[in-house]
Amino acid sequence: MSTAHDGWFKSSYSSADSDNCVTVRITAYHVGVKDSKNPDGGVLILSRGEWQAFIGGIKFGEFGWVN
Repeated sequence: MSTAHDGWFKSSYSSADSDNCVTVRITAYHVGVKDSKNPDGGVLILSRGEWQAFIGGIKFGEFGWVN
């Protein structure tokens, strides 16, 4: 699991003992997203605007799989 010292963090909505989540790293220009179960795997890189649009979509229920 990634640690705070490398800039990656797990969502505060995730259970502390769960690995079924994503980890996120936010920089001045980009947001990296990766699978917490595969920390050495690929990273999805989004612009800050794309990340904000994604989070907004979640909050407004734009994805059918989100409760």
